[in-house]
Amino acid sequence: MTTQIDSQVQVSTKDASEPSFASVLQSRRSVRKYDSSFVVTEQEIRELLETATKAPSSSNMQPWRFLVVTDAELKQKLVPIAFNQQQVAEASAIVIVLGDLEMYKLSEQIYGQAVEAGYMTKEVADNFAANSTKMYPSLPADRLKSLVAFDTGLVSMQLMLAVRAKGLDTVPMGGFNHDQLKEFFGISDRYLPTLMLPIGKAAAEGHPSTRLPLDEITFFNKM
Repeated sequence: MTTQIDSQVQVSTKDASEPSFASVLQSRRSVRKYDSSFVVTEQEIRELLETATKAPSSSNMQPWRFLVVTDAELKQKLVPIAFNQQQVAEASAIVIVLGDLEMYKLSEQIYGQAVEAGYMTKEVADNFAANSTKMYPSLPADRLKSLVAFDTGLVSMQLMLAVRAKGLDTVPMGGFNHDQLKEFFGISDRYLPTLMLPIGKAAAEGHPSTRLPLDEITFFNKM
């Protein structure tokens, strides 16, 4: 991004200390050992989540919900629920990403905000809200869960990249007892646990990994 100074000179407005998007992608690792003395503040977590929620979602329903755990005692109690993975206790914060299976109940609020922002007319917003409140409850349960899980996957990846851009680390964890987690926190069936995401400062680097050759996984115009 550049700012025009005069007809001859342009000066970059990008902070030189900010990592490039490519470096963020290339340096992200799944880190399993964290510095337990390091603290991510609530304000920093809020800023990271704010960035992550710029992710797209079906009909802009934004079905993601975040349960943030920073209390040391609570984190320790999560260890057996997470099949004794110690990063749950060591990381500064654990973000539990939930999918709201009744996200359509906020459609009037979501589209109302779009009207206030000038992005659509009230007539269009009312139509979208009516369609959403009719369509989503009528979906088969498995289809609705799949849709919500897909959208929470998008926001989770965005969160991981936002964290890495701040020089911190994460590890996406699908391996935990979902029923025990719901019971422990009293989470209703309205919410679908999809991911545990430790956030913190690495005490040991994550292992690099290989990827399948692009030519083996990519097809153009035909399979």
